[in-house]
Amino acid sequence: MALTKVITEDKIEVVGDHKAVQVRTKTSVMEDGVELSSGFHRHVLSCSTKSDDTWADTDISGESTEVQAICNAVWSDAVKTAYQTAMDAQEI
Repeated sequence: MALTKVITEDKIEVVGDHKAVQVRTKTSVMEDGVELSSGFHRHVLSCSTKSDDTWADTDISGESTEVQAICNAVWSDAVKTAYQTAMDAQEI
């Protein structure tokens, strides 16, 4: 009777005009290969972050290689510029 905790990224989605990347992580408690319980956590990544009126690419170094590959594939310079323009327009 061994209890284990298994963490997986079970859903990665790209949504919206600005290609936000949503990552859902599932945490399962397993006993001898049988799932006893599970829970979910979701976080969203945007292509750019703003600090002191300066835009920078979002740091995705802490994400899995799969999430990093998806972000790098969908976050083109055009997407970043459109996102930054849209966010700046909301500040007014």
